[in-house]
Amino acid sequence: MIETTAQLEEACRALAKSAFVTVDTEFLRETTFWPELCLIQIASPDLEVLIDPLASGLSLKPFFDLMADTNVVKVFHAARQDIEIIFHLGGLIPHPIFDTQVAAMVCGFGDSVSYDQLVGKITGVQLDKSSRFTDWSRRPLSEKQLDYALADVTHLRDVYRSLKIKLERDGRALWLTEEMAILESRETYDLHPDDAWLRLKSRLRKPPELAVLRSIAAWREREARSRNVPRSRVLKDDALFEIAQQQPRDAEALSRLRTIPKGWERSSAGAAIVGAVNAALTLPKTEMPQPAKQNHAPEGAQAATELLKVLLRLTAEKEGVAAKVIASSDDLDKIAAQGADAEVAALHGWRRDLFGDKALKLISGEIGLRFVGRKVEAVEF
Repeated sequence: MIETTAQLEEACRALAKSAFVTVDTEFLRETTFWPELCLIQIASPDLEVLIDPLASGLSLKPFFDLMADTNVVKVFHAARQDIEIIFHLGGLIPHPIFDTQVAAMVCGFGDSVSYDQLVGKITGVQLDKSSRFTDWSRRPLSEKQLDYALADVTHLRDVYRSLKIKLERDGRALWLTEEMAILESRETYDLHPDDAWLRLKSRLRKPPELAVLRSIAAWREREARSRNVPRSRVLKDDALFEIAQQQPRDAEALSRLRTIPKGWERSSAGAAIVGAVNAALTLPKTEMPQPAKQNHAPEGAQAATELLKVLLRLTAEKEGVAAKVIASSDDLDKIAAQGADAEVAALHGWRRDLFGDKALKLISGEIGLRFVGRKVEAVEF
């Protein structure tokens, strides 16, 4: 367990000599906006270390320098939350990276396969996951916790090697490029408060409603960040939607809303909400958000989508690739409705070669589906 900056500097110098390192973190987030980093695990082919970020006086700069070293591939499993922590604390995004969960989907291990499942399938080792939801902020950590934490990076070495070999053998190494680019993009982790409303699933359609929703969602985002509490601790999504619909212009109107706690309208937060509502409603109509255009699918598009789902499943099974990596449900809907004009990932690059061209042929009648010998197959006319 590394607890001093000198120890960390020495370890990171050794780790930087390797072509790759496997990385994982343990953190708590139930009561905070930002994850509370409690433990860092790293392994190279010949070194394994645990880093205690809660140790007094420890600087994580050597760790961040390693994450920024472009000569070392950083291997994660389901990397997004780990990278978010590194981005928040270190102001950087590791590069280059390799996400074994994404690679496993390309290699035919199914959709969003878990780490323990992947380790079991590749190495035959059955991991003990009973320590996963323990309190990682409590010191000292138990031997069981430490064993669990180390296993998250030691077995990842074998998983990485196996997947890398398979990707290169099958000529699919470049297939990961697009997914890794998303994980390495600053925009993935640096959400602007004014864009927070875009993550909310609502049925609001009127520009004034959307303007209010954007305004109060941005206020909530800033408030949650500054107080370091979950967004729901500031205001729940249901309250945002009701405020956007009812548009209370003063404290009395705010107090009549069902989702607002009694007396909350007299608080500074209540005043801020009312101010945000009024500011949104004074915007010129041209500056208010406009509802997304609803494209009415042509007749028969729904049936075409169902056929495309079958074709996608056939393709995924034949090629040994998770279906969700090839095309999303939204992709299929757009292809069914718009054909070759659909601007979707499934009609570009390797996805088009694998599936997109066949999808277009299916909806144009050049390919058919038939049931033979208890199996569905695609046939060209």
